[in-house]
Amino acid sequence: MKKIQVQGVHHITLVGAKRQTSLDFWEGVLGMPFVFEQPNLDNEAESHLYFDPGDGRLITIFTDEEREAGGPPENDKEAGRVHHLALTVSKATFDQVVARLDERGIRHSGVKDRGFMDSIYFHDPLGLLIELAAYRFEPPQGHTHADVLLEAHKLRVDRGDRNIAQEHLADAIEALAARRPSLSR
Repeated sequence: MKKIQVQGVHHITLVGAKRQTSLDFWEGVLGMPFVFEQPNLDNEAESHLYFDPGDGRLITIFTDEEREAGGPPENDKEAGRVHHLALTVSKATFDQVVARLDERGIRHSGVKDRGFMDSIYFHDPLGLLIELAAYRFEPPQGHTHADVLLEAHKLRVDRGDRNIAQEHLADAIEALAARRPSLSR
């Protein structure tokens, strides 16, 4: 049986509340340009807002002027539920996130060390958990972050280490770079 091979995320659509709540958060807090709006073609009572998270893909929000913003759900690990949405930020931006969230009065987790990246978590106005993540490395030319993480994972497992650390990343990058053709080898 043949696979249906995906090639990336096309877009993510979230159920929003009022239009202005979405604009204030997705563009006002997270800086995603609001690129277009049209009716939700499956529900005339809703509007469909489109935001660019920075990579040319889309995050879209169904808005309804009758829906109010809510808080975090009681159980965020119920089967079939989205736990959180992780968004990439640069290291330079990440270093400013705590101060910028604090300035807006947005409660957050503080910086979390994930070994290969740094993260911070907070809730959007509707209760969705948002993670801002910054990689601690850049992949070598011609490779992706996923390539480096796959190689680092193999090294971590071979060495019996619990999680990916800086040493695994550095060695993975060196191994990937060494695979490039060279006249001296």
